[in-house]
Amino acid sequence: QVQLVESGGGLVQAGGSLRLSCAASGLTLSNYNMGWVRQAPGKEREFVAAINRSGGSAYSADSVKGRFTASRDNAKNTLYLQMNSLKPEDTAVYYCAATRSSYFRNLREYEYWGQGTQVTVSS
Repeated sequence: QVQLVESGGGLVQAGGSLRLSCAASGLTLSNYNMGWVRQAPGKEREFVAAINRSGGSAYSADSVKGRFTASRDNAKNTLYLQMNSLKPEDTAVYYCAATRSSYFRNLREYEYWGQGTQVTVSS
């Protein structure tokens, strides 16, 4: 059974940093491109960042570019999201997700999802 379990969320002041982790089990992480997706209250889920299978290429949405970075440790079957210079508008539930597709900005391409972790940024 595939499980993706996020951790590391919490309450932080604007300008602060958090690092989210996503521990994978039941699949070989190196076979999947991995993404981070968030959902703010009353809004649809949106792509945040992604990283390819090897970890050699990372991508981010324009709204977080230069502030958020996805990384991975395939040996530990773990994905990370480093979030710096956090803003109140970054408040959301953050999900990690796995896909074998290269179209990782399309949320429908993701096969497996975690349960999410809450990030709240106070002003």
